[in-house]
Amino acid sequence: MGHHIDKFSNHIKNILHGFFLAIGTTIAEPSTILPLMVNYFGGSSILVGFFAALLRGGAIVVQLFAAFKAQHYPQMIKYLRRVFMVRFLAWFFIGVAIIVFGEEHPALTLFFIGLGLFIFSFSAGFGAIYFKEIVAKIFSHKFRGKTMAYRQFFTALGALISGALAGLVLEQYEAPYSFGYLFIISSVLMGFGYIAMGTIDEPIKEKTAPPNKSFKIFLHNALMTLKMDRDLQVQVSVFLFAYGYLMALPFIILHAKETIDLTGTAIGILITAQMVGAMLSNFVWGKLSGSGRNRLTASVALFFHMLAISLAFWADTLYAYMAIFFIVGGAADGVRIASGNLILILAPEEKRPVYVALQINIVSFGMFFSILGGLVLQFSSYNVLYGLTLLFLLAAFILSFKLKDSVE
Repeated sequence: MGHHIDKFSNHIKNILHGFFLAIGTTIAEPSTILPLMVNYFGGSSILVGFFAALLRGGAIVVQLFAAFKAQHYPQMIKYLRRVFMVRFLAWFFIGVAIIVFGEEHPALTLFFIGLGLFIFSFSAGFGAIYFKEIVAKIFSHKFRGKTMAYRQFFTALGALISGALAGLVLEQYEAPYSFGYLFIISSVLMGFGYIAMGTIDEPIKEKTAPPNKSFKIFLHNALMTLKMDRDLQVQVSVFLFAYGYLMALPFIILHAKETIDLTGTAIGILITAQMVGAMLSNFVWGKLSGSGRNRLTASVALFFHMLAISLAFWADTLYAYMAIFFIVGGAADGVRIASGNLILILAPEEKRPVYVALQINIVSFGMFFSILGGLVLQFSSYNVLYGLTLLFLLAAFILSFKLKDSVE
């Protein structure tokens, strides 16, 4: 298996996958374009929160079942390719539905957008398990920190290109056709990333867990693992509360819409600010994670999330909102790289799919915080929403100092 470790071609394919996937998914960025699109078709703030959660969190329900199956697979790549095909078709379908039904049938259009987002996200539940397992097999702990930082840098670059493209299309074409064109173009670009990752060189796994007789027994064993492992409990708690920023994030753009003149160009600028923040931050996250300091990465990133939400209280200019999205972009990448590396360091090889699935399942409930945010906003104010968001992030920040790192 050694000759497969830290292979340059796998490193490049990992980066290309992140780059093209970001170009595609930024078209429905849950903090900018998606809320405006749902709002355009008459969706309420609660529906905005629900759709943002669908895109990010639809994968929860299948994660543990995927791990139940995956723990016996010596190789994952053929299963990952199937996931890629489903995700491509779901994304393409959303664009077609918007163009075909559009303004004449807004309720039907919203239904098909939701259905496409659900299929896209649901299939990712399987994909996340397969992807993490492959990455754990082909990269060593320290090189993984570096390759994932590179991936996130180019992911942000892809999203930056996508943000500029989105701003241009939104200015040039009338809604809702502009939204439809964005989805169709981005699905094709996303396909290049799927081809790159689908041709990665994956070794055969030497240690696989003995098969459980049923999914029920597997679930019982997984919950016992969580109950017995204190470090795993701390880890999932930190990264669950870390998603607290999602309570406020989809609604900051709607607040901006009430506060400043939000043109297509301005939306493109805000997406660009978010992605530039993500890009530049990865120089820091890569250095920290590459030296084994994932706990510090998590704490610093959470501090910046709190800073961004604090700025949202008084933001009333495009520059202030640019600063918020810039900081959020950097902080989100820091949390992502820390959580991904810490769980692979913590997990024994034979139980890796179980540990990964437990973390993703529990932490992914945080992706539904945007629904809670929509409810809070419906019945109170932006200030109450931002205050509650800060409390969740503060809890994550305090707990982050208890994380088990590779450098003790």
